[in-house]
Amino acid sequence: MTSYVLTVSCKSTRGIVAAISGYLAEQGCNIVDSSQFDDLDTGKFFMRVSFISEKSATLDDLQTGFVPIATELGMDYELHDAAKRMKVLLMVSRFGHCLNDLLYRWKIGALPIEIVGVVSNHFDYQKVVVNHDIPFHHIKVTKENKPQAEAQLMELVEQTGAELIVLARYMQVLSDSLCQKMSGKIINIHHSFLPSFKGANPYKQAFERGVKLIGATAHYVTADLDEGPIIEQDTVRVTHAQSPEDYVSLGRDVESQVLARAIHAHIHHRTFINGNRTVVFPASPGSYASERMG
Repeated sequence: MTSYVLTVSCKSTRGIVAAISGYLAEQGCNIVDSSQFDDLDTGKFFMRVSFISEKSATLDDLQTGFVPIATELGMDYELHDAAKRMKVLLMVSRFGHCLNDLLYRWKIGALPIEIVGVVSNHFDYQKVVVNHDIPFHHIKVTKENKPQAEAQLMELVEQTGAELIVLARYMQVLSDSLCQKMSGKIINIHHSFLPSFKGANPYKQAFERGVKLIGATAHYVTADLDEGPIIEQDTVRVTHAQSPEDYVSLGRDVESQVLARAIHAHIHHRTFINGNRTVVFPASPGSYASERMG
């Protein structure tokens, strides 16, 4: 039996859940997991439904039959084959901890994605990438050639069919036009839990302020640097007895974990952008194993 995922966002009104569940039942489908959220502040409704087809309904058939319901209720919706792995393009500069973590998770099946390539403005991780049989693309970025470099990147996105770009500590600011063109399709890991510690060395700043918590934030990329809708965050406790180097080491660990969890949520269609925020439905108990292995 084929598994599918339906995601819906629309204006909140009566009858949405009934319309969706009724349609799926008519098509011989069985719902195995369902999450929904009514935002009372914005009046928006969000829903994710995972289901199996017991009558071998095709994706096209389900799409065609759902159009009248979506039109009547003003839905923005997507229907996905759960077995299809999302095509992901990774980008990295000179800090490789997130890249190495993602490659390992991908290799053991813990992150079921199709990595279509790795882009870097340096050559530091070329050998690592090539040894994983993944195409490596060097795109040099300077103030003078930035428009050309981004055009080269977008050409690569089109050639590979990449559905998601992951900035795995890619230390170049993307232009407003690129952020708008790929809205909701670029995830970045911000190396700080506290927005007040910005810049190249947030852990040193945190150390100097004597903080007791450090962490990381994964978010969608917008034109506002490091201020896009947050997908995932985490922290780790530190003490006065630890050094700035300890902060860096602990920070890199939490960055890797937070980024992986954010990607995991996105590729399984559990994230919805809701203005400046996100709605992120958790993986239900018992569903994580099947999601993990794709």
